[in-house]
Amino acid sequence: MFLKKIFNSPRHKVLIGALCLLAVSLLDIIFNGYTWAQNHGNVDRGVTPQVPLADRQQKNKVFLEHADYLVADEKISTEYQILRGNVVFRKEGVFMYCDSAYFYDSSNSLDAFGNVKMNQGDTLFVYSDVMYYSGTDEIAQLRYNVRLENRDMTLYTDSLDYDMIENLGYYFEGGRIVDSENELVSVYGQYDPDTKDAEFLFDVELVNEKYVMHTDTLHYNTNTHIADIVGPTTIVSDSNIIYSQRGWYNTEADNATLYDRSILVGNNGIKLTGDTLFYDRTLGYGEAFGNMVLTDSVHNSILDGNYGFHDEKENKSFATIRARAREISENDTLYLHGDTIRTYTLDDSTRVMIAEPNVRFFRFDVQGICDSMTFVQRDSILYMDKHAILWSGERQITGNSIDLHMNDSTVDYALLPDYGFMAEFIGEVYFNQLSGKEMKAYFEEQELRRLDVNGNVQLIMFPMEEDSTYNKLVDAESSYMIVLLKPGQEVDKITMWPEVSGNVTPLYLSRKSQYYLAGFAWYDVLRPKYPDDIFVIPKEMEELFNAPVNNRRVHRN
Repeated sequence: MFLKKIFNSPRHKVLIGALCLLAVSLLDIIFNGYTWAQNHGNVDRGVTPQVPLADRQQKNKVFLEHADYLVADEKISTEYQILRGNVVFRKEGVFMYCDSAYFYDSSNSLDAFGNVKMNQGDTLFVYSDVMYYSGTDEIAQLRYNVRLENRDMTLYTDSLDYDMIENLGYYFEGGRIVDSENELVSVYGQYDPDTKDAEFLFDVELVNEKYVMHTDTLHYNTNTHIADIVGPTTIVSDSNIIYSQRGWYNTEADNATLYDRSILVGNNGIKLTGDTLFYDRTLGYGEAFGNMVLTDSVHNSILDGNYGFHDEKENKSFATIRARAREISENDTLYLHGDTIRTYTLDDSTRVMIAEPNVRFFRFDVQGICDSMTFVQRDSILYMDKHAILWSGERQITGNSIDLHMNDSTVDYALLPDYGFMAEFIGEVYFNQLSGKEMKAYFEEQELRRLDVNGNVQLIMFPMEEDSTYNKLVDAESSYMIVLLKPGQEVDKITMWPEVSGNVTPLYLSRKSQYYLAGFAWYDVLRPKYPDDIFVIPKEMEELFNAPVNNRRVHRN
């Protein structure tokens, strides 16, 4: 009775008719499937591969391999199809995955959304939230949370364009690359998976566990971990700072070869510069080729040459080929040359400098030569060994060895512990001369003021008369002598003891053989007159240094 009322009701008759039409429509969809969906904009489930038997290696051809759902609705678009669920595309050897996509079949282009993944073989994987691929120029634009992985290298950015023709990825709104050795950050960067070469531009920073590299342009290989420096670059570590604008840094081996006057600045005040600079961070070793300059700001000294090195761990240095050391003081600078010059530091932090052979040095107040020289900072003494010669004003001091003491960077005294000979040029062929077993010369205000001589003292003098002429020769011998000089180095007083023997001979009665003590030689031709004279080695100096000498001390330490 109830059902009869329902079927007889006009409203219910209309509802029942609509349900019957819907049932017929559903049956039609089931029987006609994909064709109806194509014509009327509905869903196809479980899409099979597009043209299954086609060559998948066709150039610039994108194939749809799979999707859970496909929607083709002309009311929405006649240019693309909508794909949803486990969407897979293939372009030659590259597979692209996403949650959903718009597929432009006619142009081989697509827009991919959600869990986007692109991989080539088993070595290159790219992930993002969104990807736009253009079949015209074969460029994939990946956006948001982009991650490119190539073996042990990972690139992170929010905007990456990948050129499938060149097989090159590049970002332009900031990104970073991380590998087993370093992390590199820049505004612009590009990466080639085939060569493993990367290029970085603008605000580039390479971060290593030992240092940080700052530059605006850097080339880097993620396989060799070598950074090519092609612009002004600063490398900062706990131990030093490196400045360079051209060269390369092997971040795996931790060494660098740098060009164009690169600079290595240590925290200990040492700065090393060269036309070409090699640096090994593990060994703490810097080597400079061509116009090497090593500056020590702590000790106010400069060491230079055409080749040299500095060991920052041992704190020792070396220079050769036109080697020169400059000890800078407030009042004067010591210019020192030797075929080789080396410095090192003792356990008590005392600095030692050794120059040998053919040593020549210049200061405005004193000049000298010797075969080898040692400077010990703790003693403030220049130890001159083998054929040592010292000049001050018109006086020349020679000895087997000379110890030149410095006080506040000025000459304080010179000690000749094993034979000393002093000669003073008077004029023409006349020289005041003094020799002894041991000699000590005292300086004041850059002038010789006192001379102490002990043992076998011998003297020849030409005293100046009141009319500034020389009329007599004085020769004397004793065991001890003290000579005092006035400012201007004029002799003030001579004291000899305990016994003195000698003669005073008028010049007109003297013979020239009486004018000189045994061993006298005047070496003015060897004297450096200017700072650059230290590099000039006269043949007479070579002859002198080849002559035998009774004493040669070992280097001080």
